[in-house]
Amino acid sequence: MREFMDIAKALADENRVRALMILKDTELCVCQIIELLGLAPSTVSKHMAILRQARLVEGRKEGRWIHYRRADAESSPYLADTLAWLDQCLENNATTRADCKKLKEILKVDPEEICKRQAKCG
Repeated sequence: MREFMDIAKALADENRVRALMILKDTELCVCQIIELLGLAPSTVSKHMAILRQARLVEGRKEGRWIHYRRADAESSPYLADTLAWLDQCLENNATTRADCKKLKEILKVDPEEICKRQAKCG
């Protein structure tokens, strides 16, 4: 029951769902996620912590950067079904499409430059 509740809580926020959708096929530095969502670093860090607690994302530290990706769907009985449902429901959503378009522009910029603009990464 606890795992289900953690996933439900994680999916109860639009910004966390947006983060999950942009991580569908890629790994991103937290600075890139901050840039895409347009939120304060501390807010994004909190969102990512909730997604990690629900085991929907995995993070790795590389120097001063933290990179996130979707968790391996095989790690939980709920995870594969949850992520498949999420993708099916939102792949053609206007916000998801706009985020994908914005992500393409963000990926053209060196992550270090994005971090410098934000003055803090992670």
